[in-house]
Amino acid sequence: MAGELVRLRGVSKFYPGGIAALRAVDLTVERGELLAIVGPSGSGKSTMLHIMGTLDRPSAGIVLVDGHDVAGLSDRQLSALRARRIGFVFQRFHLAAELSAVDNVAGGLLYAGIGRRERRLRAQIALDRVGLGKRLRHRPHQLSGGERQRVAIARAVAGEPALLLADEPTGNLDTESGAKVLAILRELNDTGTTVVVITHDPDIAKLLPRRVLMRDGLVT
Repeated sequence: MAGELVRLRGVSKFYPGGIAALRAVDLTVERGELLAIVGPSGSGKSTMLHIMGTLDRPSAGIVLVDGHDVAGLSDRQLSALRARRIGFVFQRFHLAAELSAVDNVAGGLLYAGIGRRERRLRAQIALDRVGLGKRLRHRPHQLSGGERQRVAIARAVAGEPALLLADEPTGNLDTESGAKVLAILRELNDTGTTVVVITHDPDIAKLLPRRVLMRDGLVT
């Protein structure tokens, strides 16, 4: 499992009007790491997540993810890479209100080329991993905020991604629920998943073994 999973070299991202979200960033994430990318609003950390997760392409520089040079991949190939190797957890959960927890998680596997029965089995296993094995049939409105975030984490890891990117995963949660979510991320990391947490909160960042500090589009 040793070796780098993500490498950014000289990565910049510019938006119309000359706005620089990232400026010549160098960063390497090793397989099996658990780290925080921390900085204030507007520091470029969410842009970093989108580029690491191949949701956006850089304006300049080199991005390697799981051995693939992102610049050489088509949009279809990037979608396949995300489906098979990258999981995402966002602050706002993005759960379908009309679906049960197990169907929300199974839906995250639609583009991984897995049959329906296998998708639901993997969804149940993932929900068990985050402590929601008894909430399979519950819909989002029947779950607490912390439970909804755990469903989102289960959806992200059901496909056993090599890389989990969590964008402010505790931002909408109370202290107790946030601590439970961080504990789950640690457990996932202990079983081999590389976890990158994006946060503005230095108190969250200091709980993780590695911290990457950002300000004004630069790694400081």
